Amino acid sequence: MTEMLSQRGLNRATLARQSLLERASAPAIDMIEHLGGMQSQAPLAPYVGLWTRLQDFTPDELSALTEQREVVRLHLMRNTVHLVSARDCLDWRALFYPLHAARFSAQFRRGMTGVDRDALLRQAKRLLEEQPRTRGELASLLAECWPEADPGALAYAAAHHIALCQVPPRGIWGKSGPAAWALVESWLSAPLRPVPVDALVLRYLGAFGPATVADIQVWSGLTRLREVVGRLPLRTFHGEAGQALYDLPDAPRPAQDTPAPPRFLPEYDNLLLSHKDRSRVIPRSRPVPLPPGNGATAGTFLIDGIWQGTWQIRDQALRIQPFTSLRRADRDALQTEAAQLRAFIAPQAKYDIVLSEP
Repeated sequence: MTEMLSQRGLNRATLARQSLLERASAPAIDMIEHLGGMQSQAPLAPYVGLWTRLQDFTPDELSALTEQREVVRLHLMRNTVHLVSARDCLDWRALFYPLHAARFSAQFRRGMTGVDRDALLRQAKRLLEEQPRTRGELASLLAECWPEADPGALAYAAAHHIALCQVPPRGIWGKSGPAAWALVESWLSAPLRPVPVDALVLRYLGAFGPATVADIQVWSGLTRLREVVGRLPLRTFHGEAGQALYDLPDAPRPAQDTPAPPRFLPEYDNLLLSHKDRSRVIPRSRPVPLPPGNGATAGTFLIDGIWQGTWQIRDQALRIQPFTSLRRADRDALQTEAAQLRAFIAPQAKYDIVLSEP
């Protein structure tokens, strides 16, 4: 008989794999790979995401990895910007090409009437070989060759059909810079080396499982993964609603009464975005905020493993806004964790900590 996992059991299993029950003692690049990358439209979000999961993490560690080209930021899962290791970038980029190409056709194809796409991509590669360029710069240069086309569509055609990554100083702690793009294979001095999608599914389950096939497809943006799951050596459970849940046989599944300390997450953290059924961490189908920003001044927080509010650095204070009233013990523990977050983000600042009532 298939074993049943409660919602609370699912919560603790996922938190354990996310290193949100206990901070891990590991290099940042190992955690980035374990998580299958970190969502990074807000370029500094992964810094807070790593701080909340790792012991003794400092911003310099990730900045150095970025400058040394051991990690890169590029469009991958769900066609969103993710921070991944150079190894995963080279392995995975080709898996997502059909997704990216389909997204372009759905949204930007009309602006390309009369344009020879192969010629466009050759010209875009020549321009990007010369130097990294922003999307706006690339659009202007390509429009010189195709003046009748929509310049934005020309640039998006390049971005969706060529493997590109963003380059520093974008994504460096304490610095700022435009989103300038380079050719992945040139930036990393290595060719793409596609791997079977099976490896991607296994990595997902190691970081987010147990999960349904629909969960895996939501995280990745890929479809038709049921056959892939069916051929993998996985263990099967069922959830409270009777859904089939797949998992790595030896992955951690702690007891559902395992304590979960308060944790602060950055904007766009994949913990909140990587399941079709988000109820293991999000009560009452609350929508996840995706505000614009650099990713180091706002986010969400967990109490007992559940998303219970938001935080923001504003007006010289770290402001914490719970959704519901918190127990005194939870408030005290949250403020202790907030003091550590404040010290990480702004060690020289004199920010107050303001914990509001709901």
